[in-house]
Amino acid sequence: MVNRRDFLASPLLVLPAWSASPAESDWRFYGGDAGASRYSPLDQIKRGNAAKLKPAWSHAAGDALQRPATTIECTPLVADGVMYLTTARVQVRALNAATGEPLWNFNPLQGSRRATGVNRGVTYFEDGKDKRVFAAIQDKLYSLNPKTGELLKTFGDNGIVDLTTQFDRDMGGLNFRVSSPAVVFEDTVIVGGGGGEGPRAEGPGHIRGYDVYTGKRKWIFHTIPHPGEFGYNTWPKDSWQRNGAANNWAGMSIDLKRGWVFVSTGSASFDFWGGDRHGDNLFSDCVIALDARTGKRIWHFQTVHHDVWDYDLPAQPALVTVKQGGRMRDAVAQVTKTAFLFLLDRETGKPLLPIEERKVPPSDIEDEKLSPTQPFPVKPKPFARIEVNEDLVTDISPEARAFAMKRFKELRGGTPFAPPSKQGTIYSPGTLGGALWGGCAFDPATSRVFVNSSELPSITTIRDAAPGESYRFGITGYEKFVDHEGYPGVKPPWGHLTAIDLASGDFVWREPIGEYPALAARGLKKTGTYMLGGCINTAGGVVFMGATADEMFRAIDSASGAVLWEHKLPAGGYATPCTYSVGGKQFVVIACGGGNRQKTTSGDQFVAFSL
Repeated sequence: MVNRRDFLASPLLVLPAWSASPAESDWRFYGGDAGASRYSPLDQIKRGNAAKLKPAWSHAAGDALQRPATTIECTPLVADGVMYLTTARVQVRALNAATGEPLWNFNPLQGSRRATGVNRGVTYFEDGKDKRVFAAIQDKLYSLNPKTGELLKTFGDNGIVDLTTQFDRDMGGLNFRVSSPAVVFEDTVIVGGGGGEGPRAEGPGHIRGYDVYTGKRKWIFHTIPHPGEFGYNTWPKDSWQRNGAANNWAGMSIDLKRGWVFVSTGSASFDFWGGDRHGDNLFSDCVIALDARTGKRIWHFQTVHHDVWDYDLPAQPALVTVKQGGRMRDAVAQVTKTAFLFLLDRETGKPLLPIEERKVPPSDIEDEKLSPTQPFPVKPKPFARIEVNEDLVTDISPEARAFAMKRFKELRGGTPFAPPSKQGTIYSPGTLGGALWGGCAFDPATSRVFVNSSELPSITTIRDAAPGESYRFGITGYEKFVDHEGYPGVKPPWGHLTAIDLASGDFVWREPIGEYPALAARGLKKTGTYMLGGCINTAGGVVFMGATADEMFRAIDSASGAVLWEHKLPAGGYATPCTYSVGGKQFVVIACGGGNRQKTTSGDQFVAFSL
């Protein structure tokens, strides 16, 4: 037996090799496949037997903390019977995917106070002659031997590329971090990440491609364009030197046939005031198609012009093929915090379902110049509420309604894209969605996508900077519209799973998922909850998801939305699961990291289920 304490203390431990039959089906990509469809062709677990699922194994990483509370947002990868994952304190670990037994561990931040935070997993690379695991953690890219977990010293500086360098801009004193896995096309590993939300100065979110073997930078795409580049005229002339963010924090996807990488970007900093960045601000809040070999822009589509709502694109673009106009069309499905789904032609970026530019309110904050219009999909309709009014204020109890109504009447807004104000502005969806980084899952047999979403309005109040602060405006905090007990201040349901037909743009079904135990005890059941994490879909007709605040893991009928099975996890499953087959048995695995914005107990287990 390996002593658990010794295992966790060691940056590298190689256990004896194990033998298993080749995997029948792997989960080699963060999004299930290169195009982030979050779909598996496995069908051993199906709607007729999902109720028989049982825990198969669990692995406790042993590194959860309650103060500060840790979480896990990782989706494990599985290749050739080996599972690769990141833990609550951002260690990289390999497990036997059939048993959960540890094979090796790599701790990039051993002994560091920075060894916490969000990381959504690693990247697996194989080209026939070489295999690697890339781990993009905080501000470094690590290249690891998948058999041993050792750094591959010929990559970068002894196996590490410092992502704060080679930025084509002075990064001194600026923040940079990456939280989602890199992607690989041919011999290029492509990395996103970037600066934070402000109001202090932040680093930009440029996209970079590196040689997978040497770590040498091959190309860079400036998400805040430099002089002479397309989009430069959508910013003030010096923005490329001083504005930040417009970063890809949620991950990218790859069209292997075309050789294109699809990037979703966030808002520019400062998130809630743009008086120093007049214009539409390309390439913030964009879906961008880039040549993966060169980084050259092929097309882009902007989902929010001049964002002052923190309406980042929160998920990978999902590459799907749907029937449109009597023929099959390659498309990009992008879900958003605004509860919109944009369906775009993959070749051109043109809408495949209609989108309108609609007038939105102006701002009265000094020097702010908002775009007079924003894009609204005509279809599908929003998969979460985009308004807050008195009729929608919570009524779960007289006390809850009185508390929420008092706050509501103090605020402006409630309509789509209501501008932040010094009085305080309420808007829905809030900064946490709508959809978040869980994205959507696709069913190629029916051209449906499944997206889980939340109903939690935000309140943004602009404040003047205090003497000595390095910026002009800040906010009073990230306030959520809640009642006196902390539940959402709008009427339930507060969390849904929605099935959308991409051929027509219509909803097929929409079901509340999850409940709060304390409210259920009062008779308020199936309220839905705020969600963190995403869902996956399988050929067995089953959608799997955790995400809910009741710490449950569920199997859901993809045809009807009915819950087929649920299991209480040791901690909240605030991540996106994966499914794979080893030795003829299909497994489904979810990270049980707890904590996070749900404020439940932190955990560090990965739990596998099978029949």
